[in-house]
Amino acid sequence: MTIRLRLTLWFSGILAAALIVLCVAIYFFVNMNTYDDTKTQLRDQADSYDIVKYENGLNQIDLNIKRNSPFYEKDFYVQLVNYKEGVIKTSGELQINGIKFPIPEAKTNPDYGYKKAVLNTNAGEVAFLIYQKPIPNNTDGTLIGLLQVGTVVASEENYLAGLRVILILSSLICLIIAFTVGLFMARKALQPIERVVHATEKIQSGSDLSVRIPIEGPKDEIGHLVYTLNIMLSRIEMAYNGLDESYKAQRRFVSDASHELRTPLTTIRGNIELLQRMWSKTLEPDEAGDIVLALDSQRYELSNEAMQDIAAEARRMSTLVNDLLALARADAGYEMEKTTQPMLPIVEEVGRRAGLLPRNAEWRIGDLTALDGYLVHGNADYLQQLLFIFIENAFKYTPSGWIEMSATRRENQLGIIIKDTGIGMNPKEVPHIFDRFYRADESRGKTVGTGLGLSIAKWIIDEHRGSIEVTTMEEEGSTFVIWLPIDFSPQPASIIIEGTDRIED
Repeated sequence: MTIRLRLTLWFSGILAAALIVLCVAIYFFVNMNTYDDTKTQLRDQADSYDIVKYENGLNQIDLNIKRNSPFYEKDFYVQLVNYKEGVIKTSGELQINGIKFPIPEAKTNPDYGYKKAVLNTNAGEVAFLIYQKPIPNNTDGTLIGLLQVGTVVASEENYLAGLRVILILSSLICLIIAFTVGLFMARKALQPIERVVHATEKIQSGSDLSVRIPIEGPKDEIGHLVYTLNIMLSRIEMAYNGLDESYKAQRRFVSDASHELRTPLTTIRGNIELLQRMWSKTLEPDEAGDIVLALDSQRYELSNEAMQDIAAEARRMSTLVNDLLALARADAGYEMEKTTQPMLPIVEEVGRRAGLLPRNAEWRIGDLTALDGYLVHGNADYLQQLLFIFIENAFKYTPSGWIEMSATRRENQLGIIIKDTGIGMNPKEVPHIFDRFYRADESRGKTVGTGLGLSIAKWIIDEHRGSIEVTTMEEEGSTFVIWLPIDFSPQPASIIIEGTDRIED
């Protein structure tokens, strides 16, 4: 059963109950007002009669109505019952029409009240309303007679019967109209939900998650539902696109990692096969038949070069594995331990150690006084790794010229500037340089490296809530500015206790 039909049935049932209560109330109100005047007239008519009692001895009592009483009042029918004598006296109208009111037994001791009865007359069955007045004995109070006054209520009964028919038919018509209109209105009210269902089915069956449910009509509950569904679809689209990008990045990562690992493994395997062939030919028997090692200088040089290649590729693979481990930690949500660190000593130590690295360009340390006295909240080891990544990257892409490291300060941030006069890159490539395995030179192998350094650097910068600016031009060099927020939190003061060499915080 559909919601539309259930709602219509519920509303129709409530309306039917309300109509029944209303019709019953109307009928009883009209019934009471219709018979109220008639009952009053019957009671007044009965009270106006003078009942005469005659004692005939032997406990015999005769009842009669005085002749001066209005016994033959128009439209009223009178019947007098004598329970002692068993005599029944009726008015002329009752005698003419052959009507006899039903007589209750004396032992029932009927009280004042009214009774409806349908009696057979010469004109057929006629409805009467009868008022019954008991007549007690004056001495002992026993019931000796009964006065019955009635009148024809056929017109009232026909009126009430017509009223019943009208109420029933009008209620049924109202229910039918209400059911039909309610079904139509429920359909109109639920039509936006049908549009929502059709739109969601279209989105489900299609591949375009950018489709949205059109918002039509007033901003009622259904409009709010459509608005909420559109927001949910937007979030689902964003999540799906994010997952899709993650899957694509994962596929690129696997492909690039396979490419990077295949080269050193091929080199190692080729050198090992070369050594196996070379050393298999250097084992020759002597004059006595013993196997001795015959190694000439040429074979020694070739063996030495092969072992150097193996060692270099092994170091490259070790670096690649370490970089992959660092990125795996970043992807797993690893949070590095950070404390308040003075930035100047860290940068000075990196500058000193960078001067010992192999390079082809001149290494310069510029003005670092902007860092003096300022602290950052971070990890010293990762900050040094961050600077070394950019410095080594500058050494790699600067075959001649110079590389300089300096510092600056802007509002609440410290900036470490690493500038080189190297080969630079196309500005269009800047948004991609932090992608994993991406290199500015399109032909891999042109420069040594794994292509993961800047990805690790981006992760370290994000962990320190920093940012980076890149300025570059082909054949004119590049400038990287690493911005880190200054830590202005109060630091515990150091207390020197006299007489000791101990310093407490």
